[in-house]
Amino acid sequence: MGLSLSAWLYSRTDDSPPSPSSAFTPLAVPTSSRLAITLNSSPCSPGDSRSQWSSVHRSPHFVLSACKQKATRSPVELSSDGVRAEMGVKGGLHVWEVLWNPDHRGSHAVLGVSMHDCPLQASGYNVLVGGDAQSWGWELKTNQLWHGGQSLGLYPGKTRRCHSEAAEDFRPQSSTLPQPKVAETPLPIPECVLLVLDTDAGTLGFVVDGSFLGVAFKDLPQGVELFPAVSSVRGGASIRLRYVNGATRDPPALMALCGLSICQFLGQQRQNQTDKLPLPPFLQHYLLSSH
Repeated sequence: MGLSLSAWLYSRTDDSPPSPSSAFTPLAVPTSSRLAITLNSSPCSPGDSRSQWSSVHRSPHFVLSACKQKATRSPVELSSDGVRAEMGVKGGLHVWEVLWNPDHRGSHAVLGVSMHDCPLQASGYNVLVGGDAQSWGWELKTNQLWHGGQSLGLYPGKTRRCHSEAAEDFRPQSSTLPQPKVAETPLPIPECVLLVLDTDAGTLGFVVDGSFLGVAFKDLPQGVELFPAVSSVRGGASIRLRYVNGATRDPPALMALCGLSICQFLGQQRQNQTDKLPLPPFLQHYLLSSH
C-alpha cells in the first residue's frame, strides 16, 4: 500500500497550481512537526473558555461582549489600555487567533503575552504589552518588538529595502561616498494573526497569511502562567480572541506525522482529493478530519 500511495503522489506532482503567496511568504521559516500538526489539526470549539478575555484583568476602558471573545476600547483620550485572556498556560504549545481590523488600530497597537500582573492601564499613549518586564509585545503598525519598555528591533527582521539601499550592494568596497541611512518600511499586518506560544521551549512567535515568521521572543520564563494580551490607544478598536489548538510536549504520534506528510505533499489546492488516494476509507476520513 505504501508503494501504491507513493506512486500516486509522485505521478501528480505537477498537477496542482502554485500555492498563493503574500508579502510574508518569502519571510516564512520552517516549522517544527509539533507546530505543523497543531496548525493542521481541527480547531477547538469557538466556545472554548481559553477564547475569552478576562473581565477582571483589563483596563476599565475595555468593554467585553457577552461571550467575552471580543474586547472593544472606549473612545477615551490620553489613555493606554490593555486586556489579557481569562486563562493562561504554563506548559505545552498553544495557538490563538487574534482578529484586529487594521483600520481600527491606530498607534501603539500591540499583541503579545503577559504574566499575571502586567499593567493594563496608563496615562498618555504608550506601549503597555512589552512596556515592562512582565510582558512581551509586537507593535503591529511599526513591526517593533517590545519588552521591558525597550524596542528590541523589527519582526520578522529586515523586511524591505529601498532602491538606494540595494544600490549599495554594487558599490566598490573602497568607495568613500557617504552611505545614506534609509528607514525601513514596516509590513502592513492583516486582520488575522496567529499567536504561537511554546511554553516548553520558552518562545513566542506569530503566523501571518499562513506563514510562520519565526521566533519573536525566546527565553520566556518557565513554569510561569502566561496569557495572550493586547494594548491599544484607539477608541472603538475591537479585538477578537479565539483559542485554535494546542499540544503537549510529548512527541507527535506517528499517524499524525504521516498524515501531515501526505497533506503537505498534496498541497493546499488538492486537500479535497483525499478520496482519490489508494487508501482504505478509514484513512481517507482521517486525512480529511485532521486538516
